[in-house]
Amino acid sequence: MWEPLGARLVVEQIYDHQANMTPANIPLLVIDGWEHAYYLQFLNEKSKWVDAFWSLVDWDNVGRQFEAASKLSLALVP
Repeated sequence: MWEPLGARLVVEQIYDHQANMTPANIPLLVIDGWEHAYYLQFLNEKSKWVDAFWSLVDWDNVGRQFEAASKLSLALVP
């Protein structure tokens, strides 16, 4: 995620699909690590699913999201 107040990248882990992320942070890439996301194709081999996930990521889109998000600022300095 992009954290505009500190102007930095952060990793947030969200449990049980709750909206407990920092409200101002902007998601850039999301991965669903729960069993329902991989079990039908990968059974109990979660590491193989994670490896396969990386080949599906649209890195150009992630880059565009980062470029747009990193231009935002919530700095408290006038």
